[in-house]
Amino acid sequence: MAPTSSYFAFFMSLSMVAAIASATDGGYGSHPSPNLVRPKLNKEKPLSRMIGVQGLVYCRSGPKRFPLEGAVIRITCLANDGYGYEAAPFSFLSEATDAKGYFFATLSPYEMKDNLKIKECKAFLELSPLETCKIPTDEKQGISGALLASYHYLSDKKMKLFTVGPFVYTSAPNSGSNY
Repeated sequence: MAPTSSYFAFFMSLSMVAAIASATDGGYGSHPSPNLVRPKLNKEKPLSRMIGVQGLVYCRSGPKRFPLEGAVIRITCLANDGYGYEAAPFSFLSEATDAKGYFFATLSPYEMKDNLKIKECKAFLELSPLETCKIPTDEKQGISGALLASYHYLSDKKMKLFTVGPFVYTSAPNSGSNY
Protein backbone atom coordinates (compact mmCIF):
# COMPACT_ATOMS: atom_id res chain seq x y z
CA MET A 1 0.00 0.00 0.00
CA ALA A 2 2.98 2.22 0.31
CA PRO A 3 3.22 2.87 -3.42
CA THR A 4 -0.47 3.73 -3.60
CA SER A 5 -0.30 6.31 -0.84
CA SER A 6 2.88 7.85 -2.32
CA TYR A 7 1.13 8.12 -5.71
CA PHE A 8 -1.85 9.66 -3.96
CA ALA A 9 0.37 12.17 -2.14
CA PHE A 10 2.24 12.93 -5.39
CA PHE A 11 -0.98 13.59 -7.34
CA MET A 12 -2.39 15.68 -4.50
CA SER A 13 0.77 17.79 -4.43
CA LEU A 14 0.70 18.11 -8.20
CA SER A 15 -2.97 19.15 -8.13
CA MET A 16 -2.28 21.78 -5.48
CA VAL A 17 0.66 23.20 -7.46
CA ALA A 18 -1.48 23.31 -10.61
CA ALA A 19 -4.30 25.05 -8.74
CA ILE A 20 -1.94 27.64 -7.25
CA ALA A 21 -0.18 28.21 -10.60
CA SER A 22 -3.43 28.71 -12.46
CA ALA A 23 -4.58 31.25 -9.87
CA THR A 24 -1.59 33.49 -10.61
CA ASP A 25 -1.20 35.75 -13.64
CA GLY A 26 1.46 33.58 -15.21
CA GLY A 27 -0.59 30.41 -15.34
CA TYR A 28 -2.76 28.86 -17.98
CA GLY A 29 -6.47 28.62 -18.08
CA SER A 30 -9.22 31.15 -17.89
CA HIS A 31 -8.65 34.43 -16.12
CA PRO A 32 -11.22 36.94 -15.19
CA SER A 33 -11.19 39.50 -17.98
CA PRO A 34 -10.18 42.99 -16.92
CA ASN A 35 -12.80 45.70 -17.25
CA LEU A 36 -11.65 47.13 -20.53
CA VAL A 37 -13.82 49.86 -21.93
CA ARG A 38 -13.49 50.46 -25.62
CA PRO A 39 -13.43 54.14 -26.38
CA LYS A 40 -16.20 55.28 -28.65
CA LEU A 41 -14.63 56.68 -31.75
CA ASN A 42 -16.11 59.99 -32.67
CA LYS A 43 -16.47 58.92 -36.27
CA GLU A 44 -18.08 61.71 -38.21
CA LYS A 45 -20.54 60.93 -40.93
CA PRO A 46 -19.16 61.98 -44.31
CA LEU A 47 -21.20 65.16 -44.07
CA SER A 48 -22.48 65.35 -40.53
CA ARG A 49 -23.23 69.05 -40.48
CA MET A 50 -25.07 71.48 -42.67
CA ILE A 51 -22.88 73.52 -45.02
CA GLY A 52 -23.83 77.12 -45.74
CA VAL A 53 -22.29 79.40 -48.37
CA GLN A 54 -22.89 83.14 -48.38
CA GLY A 55 -21.62 86.16 -50.25
CA LEU A 56 -22.43 89.20 -52.35
CA VAL A 57 -22.82 89.74 -56.10
CA TYR A 58 -22.39 93.13 -57.75
CA CYS A 59 -22.81 94.63 -61.19
CA ARG A 60 -20.08 96.95 -62.40
CA SER A 61 -21.19 99.48 -64.98
CA GLY A 62 -18.37 101.86 -65.78
CA PRO A 63 -16.76 103.06 -62.55
CA LYS A 64 -19.86 102.30 -60.45
CA ARG A 65 -20.65 99.06 -58.69
CA PHE A 66 -24.11 98.21 -57.33
CA PRO A 67 -25.77 95.13 -55.78
CA LEU A 68 -27.18 92.72 -58.34
CA GLU A 69 -30.60 91.38 -57.40
CA GLY A 70 -31.66 88.02 -58.84
CA ALA A 71 -28.20 86.54 -59.53
CA VAL A 72 -27.58 82.84 -58.85
CA ILE A 73 -24.38 81.15 -57.64
CA ARG A 74 -23.43 77.52 -58.34
CA ILE A 75 -21.47 75.52 -55.78
CA THR A 76 -19.70 72.47 -57.21
CA CYS A 77 -18.16 69.82 -54.97
CA LEU A 78 -15.75 66.93 -55.43
CA ALA A 79 -16.29 63.92 -53.20
CA ASN A 80 -15.14 60.38 -52.52
CA ASP A 81 -17.51 57.46 -52.18
CA GLY A 82 -17.59 55.12 -49.19
CA TYR A 83 -14.71 53.09 -50.64
CA GLY A 84 -12.42 56.10 -51.15
CA TYR A 85 -12.90 56.37 -54.91
CA GLU A 86 -13.60 59.71 -56.54
CA ALA A 87 -17.30 60.18 -57.19
CA ALA A 88 -18.79 62.31 -59.93
CA PRO A 89 -18.78 66.04 -59.09
CA PHE A 90 -22.13 67.44 -58.02
CA SER A 91 -23.53 70.96 -57.84
CA PHE A 92 -26.22 72.89 -56.05
CA LEU A 93 -27.52 76.43 -56.60
CA SER A 94 -28.07 79.36 -54.30
CA GLU A 95 -31.36 81.15 -54.05
CA ALA A 96 -31.48 84.32 -56.16
CA THR A 97 -29.66 87.24 -54.56
CA ASP A 98 -31.75 89.79 -52.69
CA ALA A 99 -31.90 93.56 -53.31
CA LYS A 100 -28.55 93.95 -51.51
CA GLY A 101 -26.88 91.33 -53.73
CA TYR A 102 -26.69 88.81 -50.88
CA PHE A 103 -26.92 85.09 -51.59
CA PHE A 104 -27.12 82.08 -49.34
CA ALA A 105 -26.99 78.39 -50.26
CA THR A 106 -27.12 75.31 -48.07
CA LEU A 107 -26.27 71.65 -48.38
CA SER A 108 -27.70 69.27 -45.83
CA PRO A 109 -26.30 65.81 -45.03
CA TYR A 110 -29.74 64.45 -45.91
CA GLU A 111 -29.43 65.79 -49.46
CA MET A 112 -26.22 63.83 -50.05
CA LYS A 113 -25.96 60.33 -51.46
CA ASP A 114 -24.96 57.79 -48.83
CA ASN A 115 -21.31 57.61 -47.82
CA LEU A 116 -20.08 60.55 -49.92
CA LYS A 117 -17.26 62.44 -48.26
CA ILE A 118 -16.71 65.95 -49.61
CA LYS A 119 -13.11 66.75 -50.55
CA GLU A 120 -13.59 70.33 -51.72
CA CYS A 121 -16.19 72.75 -53.03
CA LYS A 122 -15.97 75.88 -55.16
CA ALA A 123 -18.47 78.68 -55.79
CA PHE A 124 -19.02 80.08 -59.31
CA LEU A 125 -21.06 82.82 -60.92
CA GLU A 126 -23.96 81.05 -62.63
CA LEU A 127 -26.64 83.50 -63.76
CA SER A 128 -27.26 87.22 -64.00
CA PRO A 129 -30.83 88.42 -64.52
CA LEU A 130 -29.76 91.67 -66.20
CA GLU A 131 -29.19 91.71 -69.95
CA THR A 132 -27.13 94.88 -69.47
CA CYS A 133 -24.88 93.26 -66.83
CA LYS A 134 -24.40 89.59 -67.61
CA ILE A 135 -20.68 89.18 -68.33
CA PRO A 136 -19.03 87.38 -65.39
CA THR A 137 -15.60 88.49 -64.16
CA ASP A 138 -13.01 86.43 -62.33
CA GLU A 139 -12.82 88.87 -59.43
CA LYS A 140 -12.57 86.76 -56.29
CA GLN A 141 -12.53 83.69 -58.60
CA GLY A 142 -16.12 84.15 -59.79
CA ILE A 143 -15.32 82.30 -63.05
CA SER A 144 -12.48 79.96 -62.02
CA GLY A 145 -14.20 79.02 -58.76
CA ALA A 146 -13.74 80.39 -55.25
CA LEU A 147 -12.56 77.58 -53.00
CA LEU A 148 -14.59 77.11 -49.83
CA ALA A 149 -11.66 77.15 -47.45
CA SER A 150 -12.32 78.63 -44.02
CA TYR A 151 -15.62 78.73 -42.22
CA HIS A 152 -17.35 79.94 -39.10
CA TYR A 153 -19.18 77.31 -37.10
CA LEU A 154 -22.71 78.35 -36.16
CA SER A 155 -23.39 76.11 -33.17
CA ASP A 156 -27.07 77.03 -32.88
CA LYS A 157 -27.68 75.87 -36.47
CA LYS A 158 -24.96 73.17 -36.44
CA MET A 159 -23.67 74.68 -39.67
CA LYS A 160 -20.29 75.35 -41.22
CA LEU A 161 -20.76 78.78 -42.83
CA PHE A 162 -18.38 79.68 -45.68
CA THR A 163 -18.13 83.20 -47.13
CA VAL A 164 -16.96 83.88 -50.70
CA GLY A 165 -16.74 86.86 -53.01
CA PRO A 166 -17.87 89.47 -53.55
CA PHE A 167 -18.43 88.36 -57.12
CA VAL A 168 -18.88 90.81 -59.99
CA TYR A 169 -20.74 90.82 -63.29
CA THR A 170 -20.03 93.59 -65.78
CA SER A 171 -21.63 95.19 -68.79
CA ALA A 172 -18.52 95.18 -70.97
CA PRO A 173 -15.94 92.46 -71.64
CA ASN A 174 -12.54 92.91 -69.96
CA SER A 175 -13.77 95.88 -67.96
CA GLY A 176 -12.47 94.87 -64.58
CA SER A 177 -9.47 93.69 -62.73
CA ASN A 178 -9.04 89.98 -62.30
CA TYR A 179 -8.01 89.55 -58.68
